[in-house]
Amino acid sequence: MFFKENLVLALESLRSNKMRAFLTMLGIIIGIASVIAIISVGDSLTSSITTEMQSIGTNNFMIMVREKDNGFGDTRNPMGNDPNSILNGGVTAEDKDLITIEMLEAFQNKFKDQVAAISINESLGSGQVKDERLYANVTVSGVNPGYMPVNNVEMISGRFINDRDMAGRKSVAVVSDKLVKNMFGSSINPIGQEIKLYESGGIKTYIIAGVYKHTDSAMFMGASTSSEKDTQTSLYIPVTLAKQDKVIKNYSRATIMSNTDIEADKFTKDIREYFSKYYENNPKWEVSAVNMANQIEMASSMLSTISLAIAIIAAISLLVGGIGVMNIMLVSVTERTREIGTRKALGAKNYHIRMQFITEAMIIALVGGLIGLVLGLLLGLLGSTLLGAAPSFSITTILLTVAFSMAIGVFFGYYPANKAAQLNPIDALRYE
Repeated sequence: MFFKENLVLALESLRSNKMRAFLTMLGIIIGIASVIAIISVGDSLTSSITTEMQSIGTNNFMIMVREKDNGFGDTRNPMGNDPNSILNGGVTAEDKDLITIEMLEAFQNKFKDQVAAISINESLGSGQVKDERLYANVTVSGVNPGYMPVNNVEMISGRFINDRDMAGRKSVAVVSDKLVKNMFGSSINPIGQEIKLYESGGIKTYIIAGVYKHTDSAMFMGASTSSEKDTQTSLYIPVTLAKQDKVIKNYSRATIMSNTDIEADKFTKDIREYFSKYYENNPKWEVSAVNMANQIEMASSMLSTISLAIAIIAAISLLVGGIGVMNIMLVSVTERTREIGTRKALGAKNYHIRMQFITEAMIIALVGGLIGLVLGLLLGLLGSTLLGAAPSFSITTILLTVAFSMAIGVFFGYYPANKAAQLNPIDALRYE
């Protein structure tokens, strides 16, 4: 009954001073909305990027050639724009310093019970498939058969690049369903059809061997402004064909896909030890190995830390909001001094007066917190949508926000409430 009476008095006080109450709440509204929005967008991005990385495969291990430690603790990963060109301070790795297909095949044979597939690829840049007014934008990559399982390429029709294509350097291509839609529509079977690729080096002709399903990257979905027709998709050809005109024939990196029932850290160590024997007498270069599970964990931890740090900075505005609550409550105590004196004269105890004003401060903070919560959720939804990430809201964060709002009311409302409780009833009744 006592709490209900205080609640009614607090609501009546807010109703009689609506504008002042709203301005008091404004700092809390902005603070709570900022924190909720930042945490929501941060969680959404973390979830989307983690999901994207997991789609690459948590059982994938990346191996790459890098410069050996120079004695100053500076072991670098000198990758240029071309994945098979290693540049670092003017030092270029020679073909003999890179990973060969024979090395990868020997590794796969030795660890055949642990290795599911090995992927290698050669980026050839972008181009455009054209046929009179019809066109499709593509990025061209030379790949091997292991690229499909390692990168989760989903075939719709035909086949992927195989060993015979690799051995014969055949001019075959695996294209996306979007390219097929642009170039052939739905009435023509694309398998076996000839396409012409226009790129900076000239015009090349390929025969379509298969069609895969194109999926947009979760990390860049929101950033794309191109139309459906202008979407750039990958066009895959045999990596041996892509390499035939290159000076560098070997590879600076590869991805090993393991079976799911192995210990990742131990297998990473096995990879390093195996390839180290090829580089024992190489004074400049070595092979490094990292596993995707660790990379996902590191990326997720880093994004969460950044999101939390920004949220803490945004939460500083809550301090301003709390000071606003204290200030307005001090004004309220001054304005209602005679009322306080009258209540004390009628028998109200100090704790009655104290709880009345603490309840009022809690209501201000709670209402401001709830408005900020709704606004923050809407801003978080808008931000996640604009970034192309799936919205993510934490129930724990929402509950903590409500609790924190009430805590602000208690903390910053206690001093004015205690000041009101300590008033002398005679002096309070005489106050003008």
